[in-house]
Amino acid sequence: MPHLALYTFGVLKSPIADPSPLTRELRDSGKAIYRKISQHPGYLDRAEAADRSRGTHFDLDWGAWGEFAVPTWYGKGRTVETAALDATLSLWTDLRPAFDAIYTGLHREALNRRYDWFERTAHPNYVCWWVSDGMIPTWQDGVSRLEHLHDHGSAPHAFTFRHSFAPDGTPTRIKSIGPKSDQVH
Repeated sequence: MPHLALYTFGVLKSPIADPSPLTRELRDSGKAIYRKISQHPGYLDRAEAADRSRGTHFDLDWGAWGEFAVPTWYGKGRTVETAALDATLSLWTDLRPAFDAIYTGLHREALNRRYDWFERTAHPNYVCWWVSDGMIPTWQDGVSRLEHLHDHGSAPHAFTFRHSFAPDGTPTRIKSIGPKSDQVH
């Protein structure tokens, strides 16, 4: 059975290494969010570096997830001092569990604050696509799909939750596109 791949990418207002309280708040909330999402029904796996203390996203060993890559529109730094981005790559059993994990709980709280931390851009900040069972998507896959979504809109190759496709390529909708609960937990 195919699995849903989900790639997210955002350009931060300040470098990850920025010691300001706002940047620390984002880093600290990220740890709790990842922990909570990894316990969500339908979550399968996410790209995690072998040793996060060795440098930036660009310097880390991501194993089967491949070499870290960013969209062509990312124009900020790539060093420990200058990198200003946040990206995730994860696998899910289906659309609904991924949607619910993102739009409820701690992650929804963070989404409500995204413009405190992230720049507003004319580019999409996430993309979904289907992968065969046992296949691990790479960072480059995520970047290619995100750029395709930006250039061509939602299609079976690269889509959003709102304009989604089933594994066979037919358009589909997540029932009640809003989260199961509008309350923040």
